[in-house]
Amino acid sequence: MGCASSIHISDRVVYHSGKESEDSHSPQQTNTTQHQGNPASGLPIKPLSCKTTLTEVQFGPMKLFKDPLQVLLVFAKEDSQSNGFCWACEKANFRCCMARTPESALECFSEKHHDLVIIDHRHSRHFDAEALCRSIRAVNSSENTVIVAVVKRPDREEASVMPLINAGFNRRYVENANMMACYNELLQLEHGEVRAQFKLRAGNAIFTALEQSQEAIEITSEDQVIQYVNPAYESIMGYQQGELIGKEIIEVPKSEKNKPDLLETINSCIRKGKEWQGIYYAKKKNGDSIQQNVKITPVIGQGGKIRHYVSINRPLNDNNKSDKTSERVQAESQTDIQSSKHKDRRKGSLDVRSTTSRGSDGSSQRRHSSMARIHSMTIEAPITKVINIINAAQESSPMPVAEALDRVLEILRTTELYSPQLGTKDEDPHTNDLVGGLMTDGLRRLSGNEYIFATKQPHHIPSHLTTPLSLNDIPPRIAQTMENEDSWDFDIFNLEAATMKRPLTYLGLKIFSRFGVCEFLSCPEATLRSWLQVIEANYHSSNSYHNSTHAADVLHATAYFLCKERVKQSLDPIDEVAALIAATVHDVDHPGRTNSFLCNAGSELAILYNDTAVLESHHAALAFQITTRDDKCNIFKNMERNEYRTLRQAIIDMVLATEMTKHFEHVNKFVNSINKPLAALEENGGNNDEESVKSVLTSPENRILVKRMLIKCADISNPCRPQELCIEWAGRISEEYFAQTDEEKRQGLPVVMPVFDRNTCSIPKSQISFIDYFITDMFDAWDAFADLPNLMQHLDNNFKYWKGLDERKLHSLRPPPE
Repeated sequence: MGCASSIHISDRVVYHSGKESEDSHSPQQTNTTQHQGNPASGLPIKPLSCKTTLTEVQFGPMKLFKDPLQVLLVFAKEDSQSNGFCWACEKANFRCCMARTPESALECFSEKHHDLVIIDHRHSRHFDAEALCRSIRAVNSSENTVIVAVVKRPDREEASVMPLINAGFNRRYVENANMMACYNELLQLEHGEVRAQFKLRAGNAIFTALEQSQEAIEITSEDQVIQYVNPAYESIMGYQQGELIGKEIIEVPKSEKNKPDLLETINSCIRKGKEWQGIYYAKKKNGDSIQQNVKITPVIGQGGKIRHYVSINRPLNDNNKSDKTSERVQAESQTDIQSSKHKDRRKGSLDVRSTTSRGSDGSSQRRHSSMARIHSMTIEAPITKVINIINAAQESSPMPVAEALDRVLEILRTTELYSPQLGTKDEDPHTNDLVGGLMTDGLRRLSGNEYIFATKQPHHIPSHLTTPLSLNDIPPRIAQTMENEDSWDFDIFNLEAATMKRPLTYLGLKIFSRFGVCEFLSCPEATLRSWLQVIEANYHSSNSYHNSTHAADVLHATAYFLCKERVKQSLDPIDEVAALIAATVHDVDHPGRTNSFLCNAGSELAILYNDTAVLESHHAALAFQITTRDDKCNIFKNMERNEYRTLRQAIIDMVLATEMTKHFEHVNKFVNSINKPLAALEENGGNNDEESVKSVLTSPENRILVKRMLIKCADISNPCRPQELCIEWAGRISEEYFAQTDEEKRQGLPVVMPVFDRNTCSIPKSQISFIDYFITDMFDAWDAFADLPNLMQHLDNNFKYWKGLDERKLHSLRPPPE
């Protein structure tokens, strides 16, 4: 056979120039020849050089290198058409073999596996071209070969190409012996079908990697029809490929352990072209549920549309220790922002002073540093450590023990076990008591005692308040006190003194006017004034902390946050109105006692609300009761029904978000759904991708998270206030906790926070614990979003102040006089 001799280097073929070696095929086999002459002129063609020029082809992230094309020409007799293709191959620097019979063509193809085969289909008397094409297609290596049929120029009607396609041809070439026509055809084939097939051939390597992967991989179409699962998927889930391929995802049984709205959340994310990663329970064929770290990536294809979804699933007990940390950090449903290091964690935090004095770009640099902290929030609950220990133990355990530990892990992996805990009371009693008191709704020990509040007076507008003030009637002294109410350093205690403990009505009038609340609600100013008065009248002035001054302070912080640019980009006018109203009513009728106290005392409210979010539920319900029962103060009276329902739901959601038992859940969701996606967008190209940023900021679910975070930060922003204000608030909350401990002892109730004994309590320690445990991470996240350098500076200063007192073993709010 006359094919050129070759050297095999990996899967590439490099041809020798010149004559064949003596151990090549027998010279008698002349059916297949290496073309060596110019068919047009009869002059010899310069032989191909031994040097091989590789063509670089990009295939996704893969960079491929292709040898010059190998072409097999199958023509029974030499004619101008065969000569035209021979000349074109030489000009294009392709390697060309000529076969005269089907047998020699098959033999040559089986040896060389050509990229392109051109078969003469014009003369059926020499050989059956379609039968030859089928024979070539029967060779395993022909899948990525392009086969062209050279056909006669039609005399009459154009013939159908279907017989050619059915035989295995890729395309036809209507006879044209013009050498440039042949050359152009080869170039089009090289850059079209041949290159496409070359990429597909490289895809085999990718599928080999998928088949060998230890992670379960599933590929679905844009309509979520399963197209591929790898052997690891079959092994983990217990299904065979044939049972899944062609089925829609919804047809595969689902585990009942997932949250009801999880699938909707996942689909909402990936349909927008965004990657989703988190914890998901999958249901195996045998009915067992398996918890997996799942990463679903949409693949953009033709037309810029999503054409596939690739799901990579890794069981959480896969013994891959190197990935345990990343699984905890990345999966929202497994990672609550929680703390195992409660001693002076701020030492490792950003020095706020250094970031607020960097000139014009200091703000963005500081936000970037803030985001570095967001990415590194890996604070663990003890249950996370337990799971890691069990995972490690499984590696060296026999199969029965490993399987038993699987069941243990499945039981342990429930959301209730991921709330943060502390080590021992001896280690940090202030933090232990503070967290226990704020984050539990239940009993510390059962008690037969019941605590019933004194019979309540009906909530109404006191008679001396029935004549509402006008914004224009505010006394000059009070108006002057409120001149800088749009500043974070506004002194709420000056306003409390100037208004004789009625700051909420006055500040509310001014802030609500500034935000156009009356215009939005279509309510007269007189109605708003009456409403503010009745709400303030239902705050207990006898409480040292939870009184209308606290409500006014939270309203002020809320209004301040609403003016930040990122917040304005995220929220709609109805959200702003909801936030202002929620801040105003969020602690109405607060008794000055914690939820734990009310539950332990068996109070009427605890019974009414089933010991769950007792106070927050009461604040929200009472606010709407006293608003809607009297037209004189019903600010919602003129609203359209659907808009009212939307506003009401937003207000209730924000008030309930102030309950501390869900603190870490809210912060964690905010970090994972907003902070991290925004940080990723900034890292991948700044703010240029405005649509993507807008999508993160304005999605309905993220707007809810922003509103929750906003009111939470406003509610406990005292450590971020100027130092004198911070100290005053610390004294007030401590006094309220002292009073609760006194009453618990008098009533024989469980003492929820024993450390808050007025005779022994260290106020600096309690503040340090509160900042460490609740404030730092939350305000790092909020600052990264809203850009609040002044607050972070105050927080840093106040923390150092409390640390200084504690290091001097002082228990008081202030150091003794020099």
